[in-house]
Amino acid sequence: MRHPIIVTLCLTGAFGLAGCQNAGGNEVDRAMQAVNVVDESNLGDIMLTVADPNEAVVYFTRTAAEQPDRIDVQRGLAVSLVRAQRPVEAASAWRTVVKHPEATHEDKVELADALIRAGDWEGAREALNTVPPTYETFKRYRLEAMVADANKDWKRADSFYEIAMGLTTRPAGVMNNWGYSKLTRGAYADAERLFADAIRQDNKLFTAKNNLVLARAAQRNYSLPVVPMTQLERAQLLHTAGLSAVKQGDIETAKGLLRDAVETHPQHFDEAVRSLAALENNVRG
Repeated sequence: MRHPIIVTLCLTGAFGLAGCQNAGGNEVDRAMQAVNVVDESNLGDIMLTVADPNEAVVYFTRTAAEQPDRIDVQRGLAVSLVRAQRPVEAASAWRTVVKHPEATHEDKVELADALIRAGDWEGAREALNTVPPTYETFKRYRLEAMVADANKDWKRADSFYEIAMGLTTRPAGVMNNWGYSKLTRGAYADAERLFADAIRQDNKLFTAKNNLVLARAAQRNYSLPVVPMTQLERAQLLHTAGLSAVKQGDIETAKGLLRDAVETHPQHFDEAVRSLAALENNVRG
């Protein structure tokens, strides 16, 4: 919202120029347009940060229809669609952005990200192939690694994960992704090491803790790792270990782990109760 004093000054200036030639009127129009652009930019920033994502989509859709040549508005729409978890529409919006004369290499990376979210791995690979190798960013290489993983090109995936780790000061997420890649390949010891490294970087990353339990259980090591965890996390991890033991055929171990999960959670761990009941009923049957 503009301050009243700014509005007063603008109006005063407009009245003062009312008797001038037409060129003067054009000057006032351009000045008012400049003020409007500033206000729209501020509103755009709000929409991209604190606004409800779907409200932001409505705002940027309307603004893009009114001003189709503005790439910042097109980007705003694409980002808002990603935030609103509408990846197919987001990918379409990013395709519009990359066709703009002012599009950047980062826009192509964002297109690849949206395509991955939409499950279009081949489209993401094609989008990344349009980015020159000299454009080196953390996000670009993280996405390259994910695409290589999807194609089971393990050598490229490992290379890209390693490069991505060197381009960020917060590598926990990359380590977790790389560890999961190793887990799916059956390289359980490597996966365990990467998950442990991820937790050392961010001890609140529960996904890495859960994956670490999976990697250890795949090696028939069902004891919980020595990592920071809340009581609820402990119950969830015991449940994960129990289900992994079932998968390995270690039924008695699984029942013990599931009982521990039930007892660990202070308000009763319903998932573990159901898993244990199903397991015991199946054994009796």
